[in-house]
Amino acid sequence: MKIHFGFLMALVLVFAPALSAQNVKVNNGSLSVGGFISTTFYAQDQSFGFGNGQNAEFPTGSQFQTSKWFYDNDVRNTRLWLNFSGPEVGDGWKANAYIEADFFGGNNGNSFASAEQLIPRLRMAYADLVRNSLTIRIGQWWSPLFGYVPVSMSHIAFPLGYGSAGFPGWRFPGIFIYYTLTQPGASTTAQLQFAAMKPSWFTAPGAGNTDLNSGMTAGNASGVPQLEARLNLDGKISKTSGWGSYIVVHYDRKNLSGLNERAGTTLNGWAGEIGAKYDVDGFSIAGNGYYGEAIGQQFGLLTQNGDLRGGGGWAQVGYDFNPHWGACLFYGIDHPENNSALRSLGAAARWQNQIVDGLVRYKIGPYALGLEWLHAALKSGLAGSTQSETRSHLACYTSCNMRLEPDLVLRIHPI
Repeated sequence: MKIHFGFLMALVLVFAPALSAQNVKVNNGSLSVGGFISTTFYAQDQSFGFGNGQNAEFPTGSQFQTSKWFYDNDVRNTRLWLNFSGPEVGDGWKANAYIEADFFGGNNGNSFASAEQLIPRLRMAYADLVRNSLTIRIGQWWSPLFGYVPVSMSHIAFPLGYGSAGFPGWRFPGIFIYYTLTQPGASTTAQLQFAAMKPSWFTAPGAGNTDLNSGMTAGNASGVPQLEARLNLDGKISKTSGWGSYIVVHYDRKNLSGLNERAGTTLNGWAGEIGAKYDVDGFSIAGNGYYGEAIGQQFGLLTQNGDLRGGGGWAQVGYDFNPHWGACLFYGIDHPENNSALRSLGAAARWQNQIVDGLVRYKIGPYALGLEWLHAALKSGLAGSTQSETRSHLACYTSCNMRLEPDLVLRIHPI
């Protein structure tokens, strides 16, 4: 199907500060338009990996000594999605589709005005075939290794600890299969997930091409997709409380000799991860833990390229004092084994990072304000020098309903 996505995004963002799901009838199915606006005001005393502001995850560079603090605003967490719930396509199968974008795609240039002109980034795009308890998904979606997500007002597209403090997983094109083992309405539900995803790595050795988007990296040269399997268990305690848990395993292979070589040197990547969450009477606790080897392409082991082994984990506790006020406290750590990190990367190795984050949030309907403070401490280099930073920011996250006009028609054209 063909969707004028750029025009629709512009239309939606002009007429609303944010969106909740709003259905529009399309042939025999419906198109649900959703999204949110996110604005973060922050002050920071150290440069960060992945970027400053809403995608800050671990300290980088030399520690600032004088005139440390700088201030900025960030709106890149703003997001728009289109969810097509399609008709029956025959023999009990139903077709669905989904596309999602945010604004971490960069700026349109490097002028004094470019920071206020962000480029959309494709996050997700897939089509589903659904029949009873089985869903077959083809397209780009989260790997099963991507676990529970900590609560944050400022870190949404780049969650707390993501690639930096115990939170691995990334989104890839591939084939994803979901099968629910239990009957509808069961007090405890069980689901199996399987995924065969695009292989990936940081280098393209022997290919004569250093473009990581060329499909010629060491991961692609192995001829083996990334493979993952996951088991989810979820249960309800009451109407407002419940629990969940999962376990997932990962395997991939890299051909470090690259293409056009008779004998290849391979590097196997593997990981195991568990997660759990519990929510009752306004109190919540959640966390993930993992251990693996050579999974930098999955944002594991401090997102590093090499034969590193190690693990990490995070935990977050929260409490809602009333329908409006709540607070959360987060701690996470990523810790590649020192020897493997230094052997693979030398002085450039990052071999431990810890994050502590506190959040106080006020909600009124779909609108929320938060005050959030984050501290990260990185250990890196041959001597194990410690880079520490403290960052505090006022984060304003806004999401409010918009009503689509009754005479608005969204047309989807066949291929």
